[in-house]
Amino acid sequence: MALGSAGIAQAAIDASIRYAKQRRQFGKPIGSFQLVQEMIADMIVETEISRLLGFRALSKIDKGVRCDSEASMAKFYSVEAALRVTSLAIQVHGAMGLSEELPLERYFRDARTWTIPDGTTQIQKLIISRNALGINAFR
Repeated sequence: MALGSAGIAQAAIDASIRYAKQRRQFGKPIGSFQLVQEMIADMIVETEISRLLGFRALSKIDKGVRCDSEASMAKFYSVEAALRVTSLAIQVHGAMGLSEELPLERYFRDARTWTIPDGTTQIQKLIISRNALGINAFR
């Protein structure tokens, strides 16, 4: 789920970069505007963190080390990051971002849907907290 979410986010980044280079406003590409650059930078950082958390969990799995906290961190962060990234991508595209002509509305919908399978974000937080505290929330 973590790396799949990073894939959705990367697709949204790629679409946003293409659009920011191509779309012109006031005689220049919107990618030259500071706030558009900030949104794209945020999108890139969120996606890279998602990848790194996913790779960290996979590395532990490869070594045969228990990693339920790391897997929960990767799933929790990455699906929420994909939601934030796809939302920013829609913002970069303006009204076109909500159009069914572009894949962004589908990326956003997919990202939102991925917060539920394999345990909701809230369940992932409970797993992380339980492992840190040694206290089960359901006792």
